[in-house]
Amino acid sequence: MILVADSGSSKTDWMGYSPDEKINFSTQGINPYFLNAHDIFKLFSKKKEIAAYADKVKEIYFFGAGCSSPDKIEVISNGISSFFTKAYVSVEHDLIGSAYATCGDKKGLTCILGTGSNISYYDGKEVHNGAHGLGYALGDEGSGTYFGRKLITNYLYHKMPADLAAEFAETYQVDKESVITNVYQKPAPNIYLASISRFMATHQDHPFIINILREGFQEFVDSNIKDYPNYKSLDTHFVGSIAFYYQDILREVCLENQVKVGKIYQKPIEGIYNYILRKEGIMV
Repeated sequence: MILVADSGSSKTDWMGYSPDEKINFSTQGINPYFLNAHDIFKLFSKKKEIAAYADKVKEIYFFGAGCSSPDKIEVISNGISSFFTKAYVSVEHDLIGSAYATCGDKKGLTCILGTGSNISYYDGKEVHNGAHGLGYALGDEGSGTYFGRKLITNYLYHKMPADLAAEFAETYQVDKESVITNVYQKPAPNIYLASISRFMATHQDHPFIINILREGFQEFVDSNIKDYPNYKSLDTHFVGSIAFYYQDILREVCLENQVKVGKIYQKPIEGIYNYILRKEGIMV
C-alpha cells in the first residue's frame, strides 16, 4: 500500500492506494515546528482507521508545511517511521506537493494561501524556494493567519464597523486578555488566528471584508509574486482554503497586477496522489 499526505498547520489530508482499495482520511496538521516525533506517533496511535493499515503500508510520501530543513524533515520522518515500521518514508515541503498538483511537468509559480502562505517557482522538474515562507510572526501575507490577525486588531482598535463588530463579539467573545493568552502563551497561535478568519466567509459581501481581502491579496502579490521578475509570463497557481473560498477577489487583484491565474485548488491532495502514482507507474 502507498500513502500520500498533504499537510498544512491545521489539517493533514491522506490518500492511500493498493490493488484492492483506495482510502482517504484526515488528521490534524503535522508541522515539525509544533509537533515532535513522539507527538506524531501518538497522533497515529489514537486513530483506529490508521492503525488498521500500519503493517500494510510499504511507501509513504509526505508533503508538509515546515518541512524545509533537514532537521525538520527528520522530525516528521522519525515520527512516521516509528508507527509505520515497514514503510519507506519520503518527506518533502508542501510547496513541492503543490507544484506537482498544479504544475505537473510545466513551469509555473505555485502559491499556498491557507492557514499560512508561501510561494515557489517550479521549472517543470524542481522547486526553487525563494526568500518567503517566514511564518505567522514575520510573513504569511494573505493567509488565514494574516486575515485573522487583521480582524482581531481592527475589532480591538474599534476600527471594525458597528454591525460587524456586534456579530464578531457574539461569535468569538474576544477581549485583549484572551487574545494575548491565545497568541503569546498557548501553543499553535497561527491556528488560533486562522480560525478567526472564518468570520469572513459569511460576510464576504460586506465592504469592510472586501477591503481587507483585497489588501491582503495585494500584499501577497507585492511581497511574494512580484519578487519573481518573470511572473507576468508564468501561470500562477494557488492552493488552500483562503485562495479557494475568496477566489473571485483573488482573481480580481491578480488581473489588476497582470498575474496570470492558473489552477485554484482548495486541497491539492488528489493532484499530488495522482502525480505520485503516475511516477510509480500506476495508471490512475
